Amino acid sequence: MNVFFAGLATETNSFSSIPTAERAFALGQRRGEAVFRDRGMYGEMARVLQDLAAAEGGGVTPGLFAFAQPGAPTVQPVYERLRDALLDDLAAALPVDIVILFLHGAMISQGCWDCEGEILTRVRQIVGPSVPVGVVLDPHAHLTPAMIEQATVLCFQKEYPHTDGVARLRDAWRLCLGVRRGELSPVAAVHDCRMVSFWPTQSQPMRGFVDRMLAREGRDGVLSISFVHGFPWGDTPVTGAKVLVYADGDGARAAEVAAELGREIWDLREETQIRQLTMEAALDRMAAANLGPLVVADIADNAGGGAPADSTFLARAILERGLTDVGLAIFYDPQAVSICHEVGVGAQIDLRVGGKLGPSSGDPLDVRATVRGLARKATQVGLGGGLVTLGDAAWIEVAGVHFILASERTQCFHPTAFTALGLDPATLRSVVVKSTNHFRAGFDAIAADVVYVDTPGAIRSDFAAIPYRRFTQPYWPKVADPWRGATA
Repeated sequence: MNVFFAGLATETNSFSSIPTAERAFALGQRRGEAVFRDRGMYGEMARVLQDLAAAEGGGVTPGLFAFAQPGAPTVQPVYERLRDALLDDLAAALPVDIVILFLHGAMISQGCWDCEGEILTRVRQIVGPSVPVGVVLDPHAHLTPAMIEQATVLCFQKEYPHTDGVARLRDAWRLCLGVRRGELSPVAAVHDCRMVSFWPTQSQPMRGFVDRMLAREGRDGVLSISFVHGFPWGDTPVTGAKVLVYADGDGARAAEVAAELGREIWDLREETQIRQLTMEAALDRMAAANLGPLVVADIADNAGGGAPADSTFLARAILERGLTDVGLAIFYDPQAVSICHEVGVGAQIDLRVGGKLGPSSGDPLDVRATVRGLARKATQVGLGGGLVTLGDAAWIEVAGVHFILASERTQCFHPTAFTALGLDPATLRSVVVKSTNHFRAGFDAIAADVVYVDTPGAIRSDFAAIPYRRFTQPYWPKVADPWRGATA
């Protein structure tokens, strides 16, 4: 048995000004046998799949894996080069018995709003109609007709933070193996929830919803269930949340379960939303914190959603309030990092921090800083335990406020973003993370409490005000009842 495994992933923010071009994919790019040695998520998934295939007397042929931090639509020639490299690797691996892919689900290029659908269409053209094609995807995705038609099964991660990539890989493998053996016949049905929002799964009532989804899989003919959250800042004709169900040879059963779960998540729409504090209220909480750390999420400047990760709005307010014993991570500022490395640990310098990439970054902070720590090729623990690069990094202190600066743009996943520079965030009164919810997987263990703050920035959570052009369907919360007048 020959199993082909490859991936191409980025989450496109249609409204971002940060280009997604060659350099964006360079750090996260592996090919062939190098995939097995990768220390991040790709490598872990490849090694798990290798074990699964070996148990069936087979092996894995790895192709291209490429990942870029979220940003603007991928430059078209770059997308086409990466797409064609993946497809060339597949053609070279023929004959194959099963194809397993990791795709994000929200990749848009300058010339294609459904990159995953296009990739899967071309994969199907190469392998033919009978080879099972299973796909593992991020739940912040756009579920398109082409994706459903061309894949045998789409397994979206169920957790947010996305800690279940390997579990969903195992699902895709199990279902594709069942199809290859002639034991399973997955039939898909989709329920459009007509909602645009975020749904963190670590707390109730979403925790219960996900657990109920998991419990229904493998029972009464239901093979797989995915709640596809959607990516709010990706402008496509099919943007928004959906429920995808596969039943074994029974489209009516799949449709029944999808509609039932869709109604359930609709009924929970108010209870499942992130509650955000104003900046003033968040500052008050930080001032009162003494059994730290209070973890504060700067949602609007999350690099994982296409934001610049160098906004200064909250940092400036913290300094103006005179708050101390506060840590902030991760500021994307290669220039400031370079200067810190030039002067060395212990140096006191006048430094311009952040505010460099556009209006959503705010104005730069001009500070008198002390360089407290430096690291080359720093990393933090990412989702699933893999490593995420910060590039060269620096820890500076400004009037009792600690900044972690990095030369690579990434969100803050884990306390190791601080400890990599020598700062233990558990000793601080407050910690500000530039992340929406993925930080919960790493920081919940040390947090006295967690709050989300509504700051100015590139990905504010005013879902009713996103300036869509392609997406024209009525949706909640822009419309209180998006079903009014509808027949389905």
